[in-house]
Amino acid sequence: MKYEVIDVSVNGSIGKAKLSTYVISHSESIMIDKRPMVVICPGGGYNHVSEREGEMIALSFLAMGYHAAVLHYSVAPAVYPTQLLELAKAMCYVRKHTKEWHVDEKKIFVQGSSAGGHLAASLGCFWKRKLFDEITGGDSELIRPDGMILSYPVITSGKYAHRDSFVKLLADRYEELVDEMSLEKQVNSDTPKTFLWHTFEDGTVPVENTLLFAQALREKEIPFECHIYPKGRHGLALGNELTSSDGEKEIQPEVTNWIQMAGTFIKNC
Repeated sequence: MKYEVIDVSVNGSIGKAKLSTYVISHSESIMIDKRPMVVICPGGGYNHVSEREGEMIALSFLAMGYHAAVLHYSVAPAVYPTQLLELAKAMCYVRKHTKEWHVDEKKIFVQGSSAGGHLAASLGCFWKRKLFDEITGGDSELIRPDGMILSYPVITSGKYAHRDSFVKLLADRYEELVDEMSLEKQVNSDTPKTFLWHTFEDGTVPVENTLLFAQALREKEIPFECHIYPKGRHGLALGNELTSSDGEKEIQPEVTNWIQMAGTFIKNC
């Protein structure tokens, strides 16, 4: 495995924004020549970057035979669009190294949990905007996700919002941008296929966030897969002891199959 830490800082970054890559070593003795890549955006309410939703998820995809990378993006007091530009720079870096890393250039996915889901979905909705021209040189295909995997994502800034995520993301620009950052309103024909999962009991980011995004995808005739589990708190990550920081409260056996279903989603895209 090739492990690297790449600086993806942009103007406005706080600290060092970085992409940690987990690239499976290519071997002539294995018939697989190219593998999918999953770029992972952990959650944390745009206030911190959750370790629980990063490396262990990357290693789970790695065990399926997929390359993975974890984005450690800037958080408050860094403000939008800093985090999104960092993700775009990370995606651009991956696309420019597909040949070297033996990445399937048609299977580069973004995965995000909670606020990281909002970040990933923002790229999925906005990737054609001129906002990214300085990073892409005008070639928006360099940052286009081939699919999205969203775990209990922050989506809406409306009635069912996780309000603090938007406050942290937008700060002084809250009133100006809060409606625009409600992503169920931003789904368009260029938004990629999406895998979503959530729990009915989520008391932090209500399940309506996923339902609203799924409805918007349906209205634009964009294929999606959606799983709603009846039990489980917010922030379950893998839902097992590998990502639990609070004893049994973050262990929910019935949700643990989401990662395998996401792996099948990637395979079938």
